[in-house]
Amino acid sequence: MLRMATSLVGFLVLFLAISICHAASIVQPISDSHRSAALDVFKPVDGSFGSLEETYEALRSCEILGVEGNIDVSKTTCGSVSKTLESSSSTSKDLLYALKVNGILKCKIEEQVFEEIISRLQTAVQDASSLLDFYYSIGSLKLIKDQTSRNDLHISDAEGVLYSIKALSQSDGRWRYSSNNPESSTFAAGIALETLAGVISLASSEIDQSMIGTVKNDVLKLFDSIEKYDDGAFYFDENGVITREQLGPLSITSSVVRGLTAFAAVTTGSFDLPGDKIFGLAKFFLGIGIPGDAKDFFNQVDSLACLESNRIAIPLIISLPYTVLSVTKDEHLKIKVTTVLGANAPPLTVKLVRAFSVGSKETTIVEDQELKYDPQSESYFLDSVPKPVDVGNYIFIFKVVLHDTEHQSVYAAGTETQIPIFVTGLIKINNAEIAVLDSDHGNIETQKKLHLGGDNAVALSANHLQKFHLSFELITPYGNAFIPHQAFLKLRHESKVEYIFVVKNSGKKFQITLDFLGLVEKFFYLSGRYKIQLTVGDAVMENSLLQEIGYVELNLPEPPEKAPRIPALPVDPYSRYGPKAEITHIFRVPEKRPPQELSLAFLGLILLPFLGFLIGLLRLGVNLKNFPTVTVPATFAILFHLSIAAVLLLYVLFWLKLDLFTTLKALGFLSVFLMFVGHRTLSHLASTSAKVKSA
Repeated sequence: MLRMATSLVGFLVLFLAISICHAASIVQPISDSHRSAALDVFKPVDGSFGSLEETYEALRSCEILGVEGNIDVSKTTCGSVSKTLESSSSTSKDLLYALKVNGILKCKIEEQVFEEIISRLQTAVQDASSLLDFYYSIGSLKLIKDQTSRNDLHISDAEGVLYSIKALSQSDGRWRYSSNNPESSTFAAGIALETLAGVISLASSEIDQSMIGTVKNDVLKLFDSIEKYDDGAFYFDENGVITREQLGPLSITSSVVRGLTAFAAVTTGSFDLPGDKIFGLAKFFLGIGIPGDAKDFFNQVDSLACLESNRIAIPLIISLPYTVLSVTKDEHLKIKVTTVLGANAPPLTVKLVRAFSVGSKETTIVEDQELKYDPQSESYFLDSVPKPVDVGNYIFIFKVVLHDTEHQSVYAAGTETQIPIFVTGLIKINNAEIAVLDSDHGNIETQKKLHLGGDNAVALSANHLQKFHLSFELITPYGNAFIPHQAFLKLRHESKVEYIFVVKNSGKKFQITLDFLGLVEKFFYLSGRYKIQLTVGDAVMENSLLQEIGYVELNLPEPPEKAPRIPALPVDPYSRYGPKAEITHIFRVPEKRPPQELSLAFLGLILLPFLGFLIGLLRLGVNLKNFPTVTVPATFAILFHLSIAAVLLLYVLFWLKLDLFTTLKALGFLSVFLMFVGHRTLSHLASTSAKVKSA
């Protein structure tokens, strides 16, 4: 019971958190939160993002999101781009990412540099033996064509190159990296499609359409192996195939989307890909949220940009600014339909196909309602929550219908979109009563009305032969019975022992009856005052309560000898971090000091020897006539007098603050030094005196 009491509040919080997370799983288009996150994910260090590949991913992501103006790395990065393009040792991969960065920053590169690179890349295309060799060299040539005035830039024997790349394809739509490697990969399929798109762009004449049709069939085979989540999101994975990349679904799906949209942009004719799969791919990328990894962030944003303007089908996303509606406040259900990057959708109609309660999918509450359009907010809305929709958890199913038939082949909105909606409201609490009953016949001995949600101060008394009864009704704003997820009654004894009981419902009424005679052992025969606390809570109940409504004075019999004892109260593990008890310390009363006059007299007696020393020096006629004049003896004489002064200063410090051991230790070092310099000084004076006498 004690453990149950401590976990009650945690259960409430956990339930609400799960409910919020369930509502937050709705797909939202790219918003300002992505733009803010981009500035945190892509932070330049010393004016650079690292390698040119990382720099391109950062610049491309910021360009798509429209925040490139907040990052300035052009000075440092353009220098790295120029160095890479001018170097003869740069690989095809280095050249590719240098050209991609240059396409964004528009660095000043001389035409002669491009001419030298073109000849190297064309040779690399002819000598290529792997898919990546083709990808880097052809991709670089296509970028040079886009960034220069060389409209005549072509690949010689483009069809031969196309057939060489096509030879690496597999029957299931995957591709190999080289003819010597039997390993096939879905990720490589995206690279291959992007490379083929580059070959078609650089071809000097039209490519054989039968070959284009064959590649389209390969794309259809690849989409046959696409994976699907329960919410309708589609993604690609390697399906158990062990590859050298070991990449996740995000990277693999991004590669396929990038290659598919690039290939579709340079070819004619239609793709027989269903629009719901393109819509499902968009739902997969948006359902990820905001990745914290720079690579994943780029793959997500770049793939969505490819889907934003692809030729197959542009996904339209249904999003809600909020999924919690209040019946009490008569809030409107608002819906926005945009592209994945948040652009406005073409003219369309949004219909509420049907709505049903989460607990009963078979019972349709609302169906076939058309939402109105508000041109100012560019959103669709219902005037109010439909009357049959009472407080609870529902699933609303929406459908988008395009007005123009031509748009139906351009956009993909999915068949139907399911969105969880929480409808909240103020629950009326009626006929709340608390009573003490007679155990024999159930007659009411004491009964009081309660105002749950307001102030209550109920005082009851009972013995072990009586019963405790509590009842109340919960009514929704539409007059229906409301059943919350939890209703608990807690009795808390003066000794902090707690007992929790579940309040059960019977129709509209919630009630509980406690027979104290059968609970004496559970209560450990503890007589005294028990505080009464009632908890009624639900995620859709706007006035959930956790309220103390009074107390009951309980008189229980004396416990028998073998009665169970009160268990030890659990120790809160966080209590040791709380404030400690105040420590009160009484210091010893200071001893009585002597009078001030006596202390001054004693100080005078101590100074008398020093005064005597000074008078003695005057009486002896001290003078500086014998002070050494030679440099070395004069130095020792000065040090000798300074040492004497240091000893006197040490005595003063001992009197003021130093202890005896510290003073003796310092005096020991000073004494040795004083004896040394004193001996040298006296020796010099003795030798000088002897010379004077001999002279």
